[in-house]
Amino acid sequence: MSQHIIVWFRQDLRLDDNPALESAVNSASAIIPIYIDDETCGRQPGTMGRWWRDASLRKLNAALKARGSRLIYRTGKAAQILPALAQEVGAKAVVWNRQYEADIVARDTDIKKSLKDSGIDAESSNGALLFEPWEVTSKSTGGPFKVFTPFWRACRALGLKRALWDAPAKLPAPDSWPDSAPLPATDAPSHMDRLGGWQPGEDGARAALSLFLTQNIRGYAERRNLPAEPATSRLSPHLRWGEISPARIVSETKNADIAADDGDKFLAELGWREFSYQLLYHNPALSETCLQEKFEAFPWRNDPHELEAWKRGETGYPIVDAGMRELRRTGYMHNRVRMIAASFLIKHLLVDWREGEKWFWECLVDADPANNSASWQWVAGCGADAAPYFRIFNPILQGPKFDADGVYTKTYVPELNALSGKTLYAPWTAKSDMLDGGQIALGETYPYPIVNHEAARARALESFKSL
Repeated sequence: MSQHIIVWFRQDLRLDDNPALESAVNSASAIIPIYIDDETCGRQPGTMGRWWRDASLRKLNAALKARGSRLIYRTGKAAQILPALAQEVGAKAVVWNRQYEADIVARDTDIKKSLKDSGIDAESSNGALLFEPWEVTSKSTGGPFKVFTPFWRACRALGLKRALWDAPAKLPAPDSWPDSAPLPATDAPSHMDRLGGWQPGEDGARAALSLFLTQNIRGYAERRNLPAEPATSRLSPHLRWGEISPARIVSETKNADIAADDGDKFLAELGWREFSYQLLYHNPALSETCLQEKFEAFPWRNDPHELEAWKRGETGYPIVDAGMRELRRTGYMHNRVRMIAASFLIKHLLVDWREGEKWFWECLVDADPANNSASWQWVAGCGADAAPYFRIFNPILQGPKFDADGVYTKTYVPELNALSGKTLYAPWTAKSDMLDGGQIALGETYPYPIVNHEAARARALESFKSL
């Protein structure tokens, strides 16, 4: 057998349809898979993202072992570890799939040069996106798109489907293995319960896609906005850690027996992910700087007490609180409720969107370098293709509109179980006997609103107009 080839796993924790692994298998070389926990480069995952990643690494190692291989785990600077390992094992090549954050791109470029200068081949592939961020360009400007709809139209015109590569039944192993540190522990944070029902790893990703396409996608175009319904794919954390490829999702969706409207709407969500990565690639400071520069002068209030109330799910607005408590308990929040909760922080409390983005990054299992920042900027109105500043979600009306029976809200705000209809979403309007009967003491068992909706809306409109 020829010299070894190193496969550097990163945010592509899968064996199926993995271009870097495919390249290694085609080389007919002994394969050494490695994951490097490099805390010196790139934005490090938050608590929930790290929990997911570590659980996924164990699943990946098990899948490799089932094929006669194993995962080498190292901690430290990848720029030092990879060249040293290549020399140690006599590797002829190192292969990986790309990431798109600017500092990681720069580091990877340096690593590639260092390896090649040492006579070792280095090859990177696209294992995360349908299209590279530089491939889909506007015909009018020749540059990246700034609006989603024409961007996604251009993607569809290029063709979403491509050939897929199935996971190999066996992987060629070296005669001797390099040293590996123990894989990190995967204990879930103490505040997290099992309501999430998550299954990190490649098998969990395929199971989630199968469940969605065979049972839950019916009526997706409408039902996806209802947080009490099992009408979303729940694939976002699997995509974030590369446990399934977007190309696999496209193929399975197009082959499924589903309504065209539902399939198109679902694939458009993949389109938003693609669009967000284009934004990140061309705007490296996406998590820190408003895409629309004028918003840097916005007069944010940043009241620490109100920010903490929002984080705890104690704003006094039940649909907002339900979302924030779901986030803490499960590492997830339904997308419609994410928009409501984000709008409340930004528009009602006038807290800088970056504070919310950081909290979601810490708490979400699917906190993604591109999606998280781009979505917060969208709600704030300062990003690309952003919601207009005067779009302020009314938390009193959003509840009954999207959770009419209160099933979702009462799951996470059970102290209001005795209420229903409009009073559930505005408990301060409930009659005293209704509150007493439900053992609800506003200000004690459930908070009064930390801000008046109408006054906050007027204040926000005035502040945004000042720009």
